[in-house]
Amino acid sequence: MALTNTGVRRLLADSGEPRGWVSPRTDLVTALLGIWFGVGLMIDAWAHTNLTELETFFTPWHAVFYSGFAVVSGWICWQVWRGVRAGRQGPAAVPNGYLAGLVAIPAFAAFGFVDMMWHTILGIETNLDILFSPSHLGLIVTMLIIITTPLRSTWNAPDVGDRPSLGRLLPALIGLGFATALVWLFLSYGDAMQYGPQRIVENFSATDNQGAARLASALVITNVVTLTPVLFLVRRWRLPFGAVTVLYALSVLMPGAQTEFRNLPILLAFVAGGLVSDLLILRLRPSAARRGAFWAFAGLSPFATWSLYFAVASVAGGGLPAVPELWTGAPVVAGLIGLAFGALFLPNALPDTERA
Repeated sequence: MALTNTGVRRLLADSGEPRGWVSPRTDLVTALLGIWFGVGLMIDAWAHTNLTELETFFTPWHAVFYSGFAVVSGWICWQVWRGVRAGRQGPAAVPNGYLAGLVAIPAFAAFGFVDMMWHTILGIETNLDILFSPSHLGLIVTMLIIITTPLRSTWNAPDVGDRPSLGRLLPALIGLGFATALVWLFLSYGDAMQYGPQRIVENFSATDNQGAARLASALVITNVVTLTPVLFLVRRWRLPFGAVTVLYALSVLMPGAQTEFRNLPILLAFVAGGLVSDLLILRLRPSAARRGAFWAFAGLSPFATWSLYFAVASVAGGGLPAVPELWTGAPVVAGLIGLAFGALFLPNALPDTERA
């Protein structure tokens, strides 16, 4: 036992070499395996929402979910093992951007065991309580850390620069897009993307019930969650055309899975909002060095997205909502929130030399 402990300590001791970088292809494989992991959770979320007869932890949905965890974890550990085989020890063996994901792997496994015991003893949640289960919250936090590994790896990679191509940025976009989708799972009670067109029109056609207030609240929450990762990326890079469209297309998968894509027109409206945002980036060229353009984008992007939201809802839902102040003012509110977030993200312009 003493020899074993000594060997473990030697393995964990930092050998001091600078940590290396994985190849873009390796990051892409990490991101694609993260899709398996994320889709597994989407399938499981669909089952919890739509199959109320679930009575056991051992389901096909959990099998897909946990097998996704196994493959992406094995791949991350393999990258570390490659460093060990090259003679590195401790943190020096872990590629840049992969350390947090490596630490999250055993934490996720521990929460998975707690989740199994929780379900075995207390049963299977099928309503709002599923979003507040401590074991589920532990799983989602550690899962977010694992699947955003390609984003952290790409963030300061020496070959990326300030103006990456869409292909080079794709692993980071996949990781962040699925992370946003997972956030939607646990904020589904405030997700305006789960509303169908007719429900949107009905809720904003009266002010004497709670429907309008609930939709307005969901609009604010959805606006913040969808816009924040975009501003996060725009502050770091001059995004290539198509980046926001990819991000939005991935993030709508979770509300789509939860509603069995019955609200497809609304989901497509958000993807179209991503395309409009890409066009705004092309025109305005927002960046950390161009504060005015950054602020303009932060306000115009959500205004355009939510204008599309109500336009599509009106076309697919049978007409405009009956209260014009609501459907005309809601995109303005979204734009003002975006402008405030733009000022919060970038209160002062940064020279290009400070963006690395």
